Amino acid sequence: MSDKYHIKPSPTPSHFHRIGKYGSVDCREDCSRCTNCVKPRCLYDTYKKETAHNKNPDTGVELLNECRACLSCVQGCTKGLLSISLNPEFLNLGDAYFKPDVIETTWKQADTGTIPVSGAGYRGRFHGPGFDSIWTDMSEIVRPTRDGIHGREYISTSVDIGPKPMRLAFSPTGEMLSDPFDLLEIPIPILIDTPAWAMNEGVAQARLQAAKKLKTLAVLESADLAQAKPEDFRFAVPLLGPEDSSLNEPAIKAARMVEIVDGPTALDLAGQVHAIHPGVVIGIRLALGPETLARVMALSAAKIKVFHICADWQGREIGVAKPRHIRDVMRELHNELVKLGLRDELTLIIRGGIALAEHVPKAIICGSDLVALDVAPMVALGCRVCKAIDKAEHPDHCTVNPEPLDPDYAAQRIINLMCAWHSQLIEVLGAMGIREVRRLRGEVGRAIFREDIEREAFGDLVRRSA
Repeated sequence: MSDKYHIKPSPTPSHFHRIGKYGSVDCREDCSRCTNCVKPRCLYDTYKKETAHNKNPDTGVELLNECRACLSCVQGCTKGLLSISLNPEFLNLGDAYFKPDVIETTWKQADTGTIPVSGAGYRGRFHGPGFDSIWTDMSEIVRPTRDGIHGREYISTSVDIGPKPMRLAFSPTGEMLSDPFDLLEIPIPILIDTPAWAMNEGVAQARLQAAKKLKTLAVLESADLAQAKPEDFRFAVPLLGPEDSSLNEPAIKAARMVEIVDGPTALDLAGQVHAIHPGVVIGIRLALGPETLARVMALSAAKIKVFHICADWQGREIGVAKPRHIRDVMRELHNELVKLGLRDELTLIIRGGIALAEHVPKAIICGSDLVALDVAPMVALGCRVCKAIDKAEHPDHCTVNPEPLDPDYAAQRIINLMCAWHSQLIEVLGAMGIREVRRLRGEVGRAIFREDIEREAFGDLVRRSA
């Protein structure tokens, strides 16, 4: 029996300027200098760090906003001089999808590889756009054997990529008559995809290094692949497009999977790749849109069985006046393929809108086999998903990490993030009573969709008002 899959984190403090959520307000005018002052007893040494920072002549005087909001100092001060405030700079992080709390959570997970806990708790809404309007079933959480990462049952997070025939045919002598097929197994349902927008030098190498340690795959464009080490090609997914006139044959021969950007020459390029490496898994990279299902059907008839469906970085359809979220499109696509009897033969990978760990099982519930991350690894390295990011033609506006990144540092922060996400995935599966993530695909009965519940609860009121 193989060893249980485990990701080993390593504390990796960030090299970029952090923007904290909370700051402490200290009204020192009425301070009595009590001998039992609560400040030196802060569990996180917030006051000591702030004092040391402000005494350094090389730094500007500023609040560090490293408070964890445990509120022990506020409650313990005998004079009532201490209070907690929200950092206005923190509230300007991200956008409506990658909210400030999402960015802060990602930073903390990349620091240590553990799941962060806020002392003040979560006081926001329990639903939002996209995957945040789905609640997962936790009915089995009371069973002691299924207590997530602490339980006695082994919960598998492995997934398969590649063609999966529905039946095998054999001759009377035992010879297999079915066409040979190649199936790729990875221990976590996550690929590290190309960044959503331009990042610093060293990110590609860090993504590949992280994929190698995680035993998963990293998608690399041709320019990045040329700088990779030959011994790491096994963990790379070469991304080929119409502009790739010459193929990197050593990388293709060593790779286990190749992705091809959809287009008029996609099938011809797939044939060239198959001629170089007959056993490689070939996937087609599609843009999410109204014609996705028809294109999947056409390519499936041409014996393409792996599809990487790409939404924009917020998970919306591309090139549509009123774009839908990828969760809704994937539910329709999954159901249609089930009706046609083709779903089990195909592997569907989705990209876009995966901002938090819980979005991974929710995406699988909606019908995908695994996900590809485009923004989350960038946030782990310091990206703030600033409002100006819509101007993709001006990537130089980013002020985070202006220098080339150390690949070892960047890779470890991505590994830490995946460690925290893997632990949360196991917790969700254990709470559902599911022992392998493959069984979660399309299991909408394991989730509650806000729109369905509101329709069921208030449908009569809507009809009467109409």
